[in-house]
Formats: sequence, structure tokens, C-alpha cells
Amino acid sequence: MKTTGRFFLLIILCVPVALYAKERKLTVIHTNDMHSHFLGFPPAIDYTPRVTGDDATRGGWARIKTVITKTKTERANPVLVLDAGDFLMGSLFHMVSRERAMELRLIRDMGYDVITLGNHEFDLKPAGLTRILRTAQQGGFLPTIVSSNVLFSATDERDNTLETAFTAGLVRPYTVMVKDGVRIGLFGIMGKAAAEVAPFAKPVTFGDPVETAKKMTALLRDREKVDLVVCLSHGGVDLENISKSEDVKLAREVPDIDIIISGHTHTPLPEPVIEGKTIIVQAWCYGLWVGIMDIVIRDGAPVLEKYRMQNIDDTLPGDAGAIAMINGFKNEIDRMVLAPLGMVFETILAHTDFDIIIEEKESGLGNLVADASKWYVNRFVADPKDPSTRIDVAFDSNGLIRDTVARGKTGRIAVCDMFNALPLGIGMDDTMGYPMLTTYLYAWELKKALEILTSINPIKGYDYFLQISGLKCAYNPRRMIFDRVTDIQIGNDEEGYRPLDYSNSNKELYRVTANIYNATFLKIVGNFTMGILTITPKDRNGKPIEDLTHALVDADLNRPGVQEVKQWAGLLEYVRSFKDVNGDGIPDVPEKYRGTLGRIVSEPSLCPVSLLRRGTYLTWIGFAVFVVIAGIFALIGRLVYRRVKPGKKEKS
Repeated sequence: MKTTGRFFLLIILCVPVALYAKERKLTVIHTNDMHSHFLGFPPAIDYTPRVTGDDATRGGWARIKTVITKTKTERANPVLVLDAGDFLMGSLFHMVSRERAMELRLIRDMGYDVITLGNHEFDLKPAGLTRILRTAQQGGFLPTIVSSNVLFSATDERDNTLETAFTAGLVRPYTVMVKDGVRIGLFGIMGKAAAEVAPFAKPVTFGDPVETAKKMTALLRDREKVDLVVCLSHGGVDLENISKSEDVKLAREVPDIDIIISGHTHTPLPEPVIEGKTIIVQAWCYGLWVGIMDIVIRDGAPVLEKYRMQNIDDTLPGDAGAIAMINGFKNEIDRMVLAPLGMVFETILAHTDFDIIIEEKESGLGNLVADASKWYVNRFVADPKDPSTRIDVAFDSNGLIRDTVARGKTGRIAVCDMFNALPLGIGMDDTMGYPMLTTYLYAWELKKALEILTSINPIKGYDYFLQISGLKCAYNPRRMIFDRVTDIQIGNDEEGYRPLDYSNSNKELYRVTANIYNATFLKIVGNFTMGILTITPKDRNGKPIEDLTHALVDADLNRPGVQEVKQWAGLLEYVRSFKDVNGDGIPDVPEKYRGTLGRIVSEPSLCPVSLLRRGTYLTWIGFAVFVVIAGIFALIGRLVYRRVKPGKKEKS
């Protein structure tokens, strides 16, 4: 009897151990940087989600829903669906996000469990984001959103509505979910690089990602007693330098994070990055990929069992419910956005025989966008009797040109596809799209602007490459930083170019156009170049413009206030203005946009003449420093030589 009792006691004692040791499985589906790309592309007009095998488009939220549903059906274990931010801004659909919250409605319908906010969720300013959240809440389709390092101003009231939404729990610092007995803690982080490109978030700021993550993991582990910590980080992974990537450094500094769902950098990461015990994943962008991760909770820790990156393409049928919902959204876009322009979602603007591409160099699409801005703004500001009123130069940045315009099956460019090239922004009038402004600059300031692409772009990357219209420039990348431009010409492709005197003695002012985002960037660029590349916007009389809103282009001077000229509308009108070359009734994209036009030419050289010609004080200071250092080394070499120089042989 005693033996039997001891046996049962042993069994009872072993039960908790057995339960703890039991392997539990969990599947994580993840996306990031979806950017309102509901439709497959490029181009969207080729997208046929109800039929497979008939087009080459990729992406499409209806196809993603199919993958989510199928994965949940196939797995006996729990499935967690997550997104790492930037679900907003990138297509015509976001034009009515504040009124309809289309993105959040679809996200909820597709079965996402938790998402976070990226920098582009703040493009509509705190008040705009608040409207989206409230619209989703009132419609009953607000998903769980976590964002942990958002900081609100104690003195500036512009973020009060968003702060109230956070306080009300529409966005939480973290959440805890229980799946098959596994307690999962999830929190969201805005990375440093992402925060830098969220200017319209002000007065909202963002706390240090590492410090915030340390607080969150401690809270989740100690107070919430979670088994698994997942960070939705809009920080990023850089394939060219993985070890220095924000999210890899985050994992290194905060080893208590089990899984990082990464976003922001649009990185095609086919396999997870393992840093310590932290699993880091990212699924490219625009819904082109969906990551599917199977993990096993073993001995209280996650172990990666299997990982697959699902390509979202024409082999996948779209979910019928999602297709119907998106088609309804298209009708709303036609009614609310495009009707005043006399267009609909799939209005054909032009025909092209080639892809119009954007690259980190002078490109066909970059030239087209810059030319469009110059052409469109001239319609409103140029006086034929006064040449000084014409736009001389237009600037744009790669960071705002989002999508290549693909030829597709037919070569026809629809409104929805052309818009995707310039989808971002909001105006001072609280309507969607960046407004255009004009300002006057000296020639030597134009050179400073060009030095951004010669010197800042190589350091900061793709977003900082400038596309230009009205100028041609050559530069030597081996010259002194901030003084690499060696030649500038001004003019246009039709009438030709002439040399531009960019010395300080040239007091002529040149009229420049840019959207307000890029103009603001040009104005503040001096802040992170130690004042070297400071550019001062001016009116036609040379008086500095302190408030750039005073330089906005007004489409109708006879109406009160400023009727903003939107860059995206100018792009559509410019493309629609092309000549119909073949007589089929559809404008044709000029051949010149197939490739480059020699507007930006790199001429690397170590020839002393090239290194010093027309150099500013920066070059000569650099040269003087080089001479001094070379002289010091020569002197040291001479002294060392004299000390070790062998003496004359002694006589025997």
C-alpha cells in the first residue's frame, strides 16, 4: 500500500514537469510596408485576382488573404498574423483613408492579430491619423495596434487628439495574447531612421528604440509573465551591412526579445537573421512577399522549425470577399477623388513601349517627374511677357518617387498606375498630395543643392538622390566632400543648355520649383552639413522667405486663400499632354524617358586638375591639409631614414 501511494505521488509531482516540457507549436505570418497597395502590380490594370495564370502582376491584398486563410486551415496549431507598419500611403486608395479607413478595414477582415505604426502612418499629421483610427473604431473594424515609443508634447496642442486616442486604447503600448497556453507579449517600435523621415508627425516625437524595448521586455517578462516576446519594429535590416542594421542592433542590445518582425527598409529577406537567440524577419514590401514562420516553444524558448517566404503572384487566386470589398473602394475613389478631374480609376493617360523606371541615379521616371513639375507649375506662374517668372529648375528626390511605371501587357498607362509614382503627402489645405511652391536661388545655391546628390546621397542612401529638370551637371566623386560638382549647365532638352556661372559673383536669381517636402529639405539641409550646404529660399527680389507656405503656387488668384497645385495632379496632366505619335488616339510617352539624358554625369578622376579645378574653400582647405600631412610624413620618413642609415665601414 505504501509503495502504491508513493508511485501515485511521483506521478502527481511529475505532471507539471511534463506539461512544461511539452512542445507547443506556433505559426507566425508576417508582412510589412504594404503601403495601401490593395491591387497586384505592375501595372494594376493587368491584375486579375479571380483568374490565375494570365498575368505577371505581384502582390494584391486579396491574394494575401487567401494565403492567410489557407495557412490557418492547414495548421493544427495556432496562427498569429502580424504587420510591422507602413500599411498606409502608396496608392489612390489612401486618398480617402481618413474618411473610410480602408486599410484598417481590410487588415481586420484579412485576419491580422496585431500591427504597429510606421512613419507613413504619420504623413497625414497626428490629426489625420486620429481620424483614421476613429473611423475604424466607429465602424467596428479597428485591429489591435501597438506602438510603444510615441511621445506627446506637453505644450503643443496639435497632438492632443492623437494622445486622447492612445489614452482611450485605440493604440496600445503593448498587448498580451494567449495561444495554446503560450502567453505572447507584443509591442511596437518606431526606428530612428524611420522617425527621421516622419516630419509631419510633429509635435509627436519618438523615444529611443533600445531603451523603450528594454522597458517593454522587462514589463512583459516580469509583470505579464509572458513566454514569448515579439517586437514589431519599424526599424529595418540592411542587406549590405546586416550587423549594423537597426533591428540587428536592437536584438543585440535587448536579447530578451524572441522575435523581431522588421519593417521600413523594404528588404527582401528570404531567410531569418539570427542575432543571439533573437529571430529577425522582414518580408520585402508592398505585399510582394508574405513570411510564414513555424516555431516550437521548447523548454520555454522559441526554436525556429521552418521558414518560408510566400511569393504573392498570379499562381494565387484572390479571396472573393476581399476582391468585392476592394472593388467597392475603387468606386468610392472614382466618386470622391477622380470625378473632379474628369477621370476614373482606370482612365488611360498614355501608351509606352518601355518601362519607365526609377533608380539611384538619373533615371527615366526621375526625369519625367521633374519635367512634369516644371511644366505644370509654369502653367500657373509664368508670364509670357516676363521671362523672369518662368521656372528655370525643378528638383525632386528619389524618396518621394515610389514606383516604376511598367509597360505591362498592353503598354497602356492608367491613372491608378501613374499615381503610384507620386502618391505621398498632404497639403497645407489638409487635402491629399504635396503642394508645389516656387522660390528663387542664386547659381551657387543651385550648386549646393546638387552637392546633396554628390555627397549626402552616398552616405544617406537612395532617398537622398535628386532628380532634376532644367540643369545638367558633372561631378567628380573623388573630390573633396561637398565640393564635387565640376560643371553645371542650364536650359532644357528642346532649346539646349548653356554654361552656368555658379561663382559668388553671379548675382542673378533663378526660379526653382519643388514640392513642399523637398523644399523644406533643401532649406534645412545645412543643419546636418555644419552649415556648409545652407540654402536660403528667396522671393524674386532676393528677400529671404522664412515661411515656405508663403511660396505655395496658387492655382486661382481670384479665389480667397491658396488653391494648392498638387504635384500628383501635375504628373497626370503632363503625361496626358504627350503627342499621339501613331494616331491611335492615345498619347505616347516620348522615347527620351526610356533612359538617361546626361543630366547627371559622374566623372571620377584623380587628376590634380580635376581635383582642384574651380574648387571652393573646402577643396583648398582639404588640399592644404593633405600637403601638411604629406609634409609631416615626409619629415618623419627622413628622420627615420637618417637614424637607421648605415655608417661607413671601419678599416680593418
